Amino acid sequence: MSKFLIYGSYGYTGSLIAKQALERGHQPLLAGRNEKKLAAQAATLGLPSLAFDLSETEKLDSALRDVDVVLHCAGPFGYTYKAMTEACLRTGTHYLDIGGGTPELEAVAALDADSKSAGIMMMPGAGFDVVPSDCLLLYLKEKHPSATHLQLSIRGVGGGVSRGTARSGIENMDRQGTIRKNGRMTQVPAAWKIREVDFGRGPVKVTSVGWGDVATAFYSTGVPNIETYMYFPAIARKLMRASASLGWLLYNRPAKNIIKALIGLMPPGPSAKKNANGFSLLIGEAYDESGEHIRAKLRTPEAYYFTAQTSVAIIERVLADDFKVGFQTPSMAYGPDFVLGFDSVEREDL
Repeated sequence: MSKFLIYGSYGYTGSLIAKQALERGHQPLLAGRNEKKLAAQAATLGLPSLAFDLSETEKLDSALRDVDVVLHCAGPFGYTYKAMTEACLRTGTHYLDIGGGTPELEAVAALDADSKSAGIMMMPGAGFDVVPSDCLLLYLKEKHPSATHLQLSIRGVGGGVSRGTARSGIENMDRQGTIRKNGRMTQVPAAWKIREVDFGRGPVKVTSVGWGDVATAFYSTGVPNIETYMYFPAIARKLMRASASLGWLLYNRPAKNIIKALIGLMPPGPSAKKNANGFSLLIGEAYDESGEHIRAKLRTPEAYYFTAQTSVAIIERVLADDFKVGFQTPSMAYGPDFVLGFDSVEREDL
């Protein structure tokens, strides 16, 4: 019998995860709502599969009762997390996902008491969102216990974006301006702040985004002020700034549907070569009211490839009874050095 289920296994990231699990000697149950895509994947990998929609409550609960852990990979997570988390609570199944949207992360955090009552762990953000950044920010907080502010900057090198990520980005385009201020989630305009960060080859401009750590790092570190930034090419920064005044044209449902249809013309995601050769750089900064400031840098494999590694590693921990009940972030459950257990990950104090 399969010990865990991957829902949305035939998507770009789900496929990478399924292959990683198979390479690690596991036989996960593949699942999703598209029976044709699921059957093709199952035949190729030689794995069991089960097709059902999240709205089919009886089928969903029946599937979860036969496994110990579910890894939820079907986005946009704003539409799908609720049905899956509720099913996990009903069936006593550990919940992991690879989402990074701040509203969804906050919603799962609010299920802490319910998940403790059910005796299960709920860990959203078990992929690149937010394993490396979460571990890096807790590392900084432990080095600087009086820190009151955290800043995170991210740059991908040689990778790319999957269709699923792009579609989720379109769904969440009106949420992108989010920071944590005095402990509260606070909306700010798109591209609210642009600053310069040196990732190792001279300063480059990074733009404020509502990355998942705005939500999760507050629970991991207790630091009340958190801002997150990402490197974008100049043209993308200009478009983000323009959306502050033109957003009403983009944020309506017909416009989103048109853009998502165009995304369907994109490749499914980065090529195998980009997965192998790409990498990500993260700069974390912590400072307090007196101005004392520390920085650290983390280098990881390409984001999608790394998501497959981290999510399967967390599943293995849970299956080995290495988990904490309730809502958890990766660093809350496994410490700031968890990320260092993967090949090609390097951390450096700056």
